Amino acid sequence: MKIANETKIGILAVVALAGLILGFNFLKGSSLFQHSKKLYALFDNVDGMEVSNAVQIEGLTVGNISAISESDEDLSRGIVVTITLKKDVHIPKNSIATLNPGLLLSPTLVIAKGDAAEYLKDGDTLITKQKANLFAQVQESINPVVLKLGGTLTSLDSLIEVIGTMFDPRTKNNFSSIMANLAASSAEMQKLLNSQTGYLTQSLKNLNEFTGNLSKNNDRITHTLENADKTTSSLASAKIPEAVDNLNTTLGDLRATIQRINSNNGSLGLLINDRHLYQNMEDATRSLTTLLDDLRVHPKRYVSLSVFGKKDKTGPLMAPLPDSASKPVNK
Repeated sequence: MKIANETKIGILAVVALAGLILGFNFLKGSSLFQHSKKLYALFDNVDGMEVSNAVQIEGLTVGNISAISESDEDLSRGIVVTITLKKDVHIPKNSIATLNPGLLLSPTLVIAKGDAAEYLKDGDTLITKQKANLFAQVQESINPVVLKLGGTLTSLDSLIEVIGTMFDPRTKNNFSSIMANLAASSAEMQKLLNSQTGYLTQSLKNLNEFTGNLSKNNDRITHTLENADKTTSSLASAKIPEAVDNLNTTLGDLRATIQRINSNNGSLGLLINDRHLYQNMEDATRSLTTLLDDLRVHPKRYVSLSVFGKKDKTGPLMAPLPDSASKPVNK
């Protein structure tokens, strides 16, 4: 039964659409043929979180982020993060989900397991805890250091004032210069650590923007690494040594065949190298051509078809005609 072209085009379009859907879901990290459980989590801020980011429990990746959407138009209830679990793990109901910001990679959703006897089911909502971003963590670590440094400088100032009263005016002036230098150094350090215009703050902001750009290009980096892994796997699985051995064997056989042809052993070698054999073949061809020309010119000498015809008494040809194919011979 012949299939119409329209039917073939329709079948091809359906297959292409199915392949497109499967490929899109594969790139998103989901599969149509694998059963998965979905959980939900509400966050006030999902800075840097992207769809397909990993979900981990105790360092083990158990799923990924399949969707990020608003809870309502005003975001009054927060942002809804949909978690798709790929592994069948039991998560207690009092487990807490937090966003773990990375220095170079995008944030990871980490689930800290609780101790409840009941487990979360498909469609349940996790308890969440907002964790400070990397910039806030660094700022919190620096603030106590700044306070301690300020107290140390104050104590040092008091100590120098007490010691200065015990020396002569010249030494006192030296301590005054030292104090002035320390005050200037403290002011410069305060400018450096200023939360709005300090160089350290600007550096941390630039670092945060850099990590954000890396997070946005996470899919491209992952795709590039996957292509590199596939390329190295293909090169590793290719049987290059066997192919080289087979090529060497073939070249050896070809070399031996050429040597036999160049020698006088065998029919092909004799045909190419033996001049006498070539001359015999040329003489045989010439004799055969002469016989065929004689048969064509004097057919009555070999076959007599007429009862009253005269016998051809001319002698046989001793050489082939000059051009028997193009010039007819007169009988």
